[in-house]
Amino acid sequence: MMTFEKVTPQNAHILRRYYENCSYRLCEYAAGTKLMWDGYLNPSCAEVAGCLVVRNCIEGKYLFDFPVPSEGGDVDAALTAIESYCTRTGIRPVISVVPEEKADLLCRRYPRLTLTNERVWKDYLYRAGDLAAFAGRHYSGQRNHINKFKKEYPGAQFVVLTSGDDPRLARFWRDYDAEFHKDSKLARQELERAKVMFGLLDTGWFCAGALETEGQLVAVCLAEKCGNTLVTHIEKALYSHAGAYPAMVQAFAAHFAADCQWINREDDARDKGLRTSKLQYLPAELGSKMHFAVGCELDDWDAIPRLETERLVLDEITEADKPAYNALCLDDERNRWWGYDYRQDLRGELTEDYFLDVARHDFGRRMAVNFAVRLEGKLIGEAVLYNFNWRGGAELGCRIAPAFAGHGYGTEAFAAAAEWALYRLGLDRVVAKCYKENAASFRMLSACMRRNGEDETFFYFKITV
Repeated sequence: MMTFEKVTPQNAHILRRYYENCSYRLCEYAAGTKLMWDGYLNPSCAEVAGCLVVRNCIEGKYLFDFPVPSEGGDVDAALTAIESYCTRTGIRPVISVVPEEKADLLCRRYPRLTLTNERVWKDYLYRAGDLAAFAGRHYSGQRNHINKFKKEYPGAQFVVLTSGDDPRLARFWRDYDAEFHKDSKLARQELERAKVMFGLLDTGWFCAGALETEGQLVAVCLAEKCGNTLVTHIEKALYSHAGAYPAMVQAFAAHFAADCQWINREDDARDKGLRTSKLQYLPAELGSKMHFAVGCELDDWDAIPRLETERLVLDEITEADKPAYNALCLDDERNRWWGYDYRQDLRGELTEDYFLDVARHDFGRRMAVNFAVRLEGKLIGEAVLYNFNWRGGAELGCRIAPAFAGHGYGTEAFAAAAEWALYRLGLDRVVAKCYKENAASFRMLSACMRRNGEDETFFYFKITV
């Protein structure tokens, strides 16, 4: 079971252990992005199967980064852990900011999904050598700006920054604040977070530099090496020093990106000015961040269907069924073999509507189907299809009220629900389990499915198409 821990400066070394060799090239796979935008991303992390799994919570919705493996890490097992976590917690798997080269894997993995690949979130990727040299006619504009800057400030030099307590930085932020002309809340937040990020230089996770002239910093930059990519998190220059910005870009790339193939200058987040600026530096690629919202086979069903067998009807549980359904759900002796105690999830007072409301809520979110099992119109049990694994499988359970046990109704209802799941709903496998001491359930499952394993507690069964 994965346990997530909120990402903070105190534990971000865990992220760096994976990101320092990560080849995804996208800015989200960098510790600086998680720390700088923690108020928006609300990131948490877990390690599983030799992989880093990051869970973000954006506007109340959970999104998972694509797993980042260490040497020997198992991405397939990490994805399975994400799916199991989502099933257990009742949320949909959403794998976001997926590198383009991983898209085919997810397309083949999931039978149902919605793919989004928006232009606005694509990262600007530049060849490191291009920004370090600005060679060729197409970079003549940048060279002209740099030459003007050098002519006006002949003593300007590039300096490496190693401490957030550098007094030159404090002065730069005062100078920058005095010239800062953006009044949007987001821009102000970004500026304040930039100042905090420079305070983390002593961690060794980031590289930082500045242009200095006559003891004054006129441009600063902070970046992070991730695999063969230098991810630029912060670039700031004083507006009063024309040409400082491109001069900073070139000097920083020349000093820090010699062992990198790519420089990622992040996305533009719909800011027109940022987009114009980033395009002027002629990106070699726009790095796609694909968003995979995984679907469920139940998504196409607006209502619980009616199934008929020789003796039974399976359909929706109704208001009129509440007395019989509540008695079934409250039968502790019977439910010992059901393997679930409602008290574990009970919130507030147990009312006569509770169990029916839970069943309706689960179907409303398309997380489960609770079939009433009826004999001559009377509810005598239920069959529940649940624990959808997002890859074409689900678990099926069936329980019959004690007064109607021993007549084969459970086997009949279970077989009908399994056939519907496989041939109408479109699953490719249905699984089930029973306690080893439960002889009646063992007989029922053996009549409908094939046994495919056991452990100390359960026998396991499955049926496939």
